[in-house]
Amino acid sequence: MPKIDRASLMPLETYAKERNTFRAKVMAHKKHRQIALGAHLTLSFEDELTMRYQVQEMLRVERIFEEAGIHDELDAYNPLIPDGRNFKATMLLEYPDAQDRKQKLAGLIGVEDKVWVQVEGCAKVYAIADEDLERENAEKTSSVHFLRFELTEEMARSAKHGAALSVGVDHPNYTTQRQLADDERNALVSDLA
Repeated sequence: MPKIDRASLMPLETYAKERNTFRAKVMAHKKHRQIALGAHLTLSFEDELTMRYQVQEMLRVERIFEEAGIHDELDAYNPLIPDGRNFKATMLLEYPDAQDRKQKLAGLIGVEDKVWVQVEGCAKVYAIADEDLERENAEKTSSVHFLRFELTEEMARSAKHGAALSVGVDHPNYTTQRQLADDERNALVSDLA
């Protein structure tokens, strides 16, 4: 999977003109990469295009045009792109009511380590979570986590040859699983070398 480089980014002026078209392209691309697990947990599986969009948005919002700032954004977002043998996802825990969210996140400490991907016929692969920094404390987990799922060569080969993919969560306070639809599976398998 290619990484984002400076040459693949639009200058701010160009991005301002192209933003709506580019955003529509990215949203259509993300449609099959966003996997709801129950009512409150969503996995957004990332790739070069989704991360390039994030970088472009950060540059726009922060009005970053100097090379050092641009390279800082690239350094922050490139690690979230799969490298051909893994899936990478942003995990969102969504509870609209602030009081309910505080209570639920307190009961979900460690949930990020209990999220898994499974290739049909293989063992579950549990997420390696938050490699950039710790996102939970003794009182609660964060509502956003970054996950990496490392596949073996056999798992990757099986997935590329059509094996079903399932995702799930095995936390005592949040347990769910589902098999991915073909369009979802195909979107994720495209991340494998």
